[in-house]
Amino acid sequence: MFFLVVRNISIFFGGLAALSNISFSVNKGEILGLIGPNGAGKTTLFNVINGFYRPSEGDVLFKGNTISHLKPHQICTLGIARTFQVVKPLRRMSVYDNVLASAFLRAKNRSQAEKIALDILEFAGLYDARDLISKGLPLGKRKRLEIARALATDPEMLLLDESFAGLNPTELNESIEIIKKIRARGITMMIIEHHMKVIMSISDRIVVLNYGEKIAEGTPLEIAANPLVVAAYLGDMASA
Repeated sequence: MFFLVVRNISIFFGGLAALSNISFSVNKGEILGLIGPNGAGKTTLFNVINGFYRPSEGDVLFKGNTISHLKPHQICTLGIARTFQVVKPLRRMSVYDNVLASAFLRAKNRSQAEKIALDILEFAGLYDARDLISKGLPLGKRKRLEIARALATDPEMLLLDESFAGLNPTELNESIEIIKKIRARGITMMIIEHHMKVIMSISDRIVVLNYGEKIAEGTPLEIAANPLVVAAYLGDMASA
């Protein structure tokens, strides 16, 4: 049984198809990359998977159960957490309190929530920044805080939306190491990313969207050699 199944998903806004008949599956423990030009429908697909949008057609199944009728907090409780392309921490709260708030999803009491938060901060390399107010963090730490908040919900699956965007080379390498550590914990991941070196190096398989349609699926080597992908996306990236 596949861990996550996206089955014939379509969604329409004002009569226009943002996603059209999208299908693929994700295996437990896998890292699935999701790429495509701006406006291809990648974040919209994340919004369908985590319940922010209800699909016009099709279903999403998690561990064999249909979840496409559920609300985001219900899906998070089931074990799917996500980050957002535009990072929005609780700006007036400390880094620690941001993560603590997420930890209460699973914690039975404050003591347990505090332990979860401190463990996650250590894991994400944010322990020394725990008392800082989140609105003052540089971008790299804000991105890591977004991941830490998601991890504090103890997910089985993590949806990462451009968690590497805007990072300098040092921050990029640190974030890649965090992804590897997340995988070592057995957490399944889907990752939206425009940084091709990153997505090609960490993904087991890649799904490519273009104008709301799936145009390819395969290993990084297969995707890099796919003429449809090169024409729609990788060719433009290479010439940029």
